[in-house]
Amino acid sequence: MPIQRLLDAGLFCCLETERMMIMDFGQAIEVLKQGEKVARKGWNEKGMWLTLVPAWSYNPSGSVPSLGLEKLSWIGMKTADDKFVPWLASQTDMLSEDWTIVSH
Repeated sequence: MPIQRLLDAGLFCCLETERMMIMDFGQAIEVLKQGEKVARKGWNEKGMWLTLVPAWSYNPSGSVPSLGLEKLSWIGMKTADDKFVPWLASQTDMLSEDWTIVSH
């Protein structure tokens, strides 16, 4: 369901400041599931963001065999030094209400 439809359906609401939607962590997860990138408000000046990596879009090979196991989706982070790594949320990240959608 596109973001505007989520808002229109009342499935969540966000605070809009400075033409930027501000969300909590749960809302940011829903936005990730819709294919958008998200970031904490302070991350954008560093160029950092998160995206959902679907299970079908990566294929471990070489020294990391998939062992015939089912692959699952995961959240990846574009870092300030232009790397892309798996991401784990901290307690601070989960409790923050400063999540934003990153323009493509």
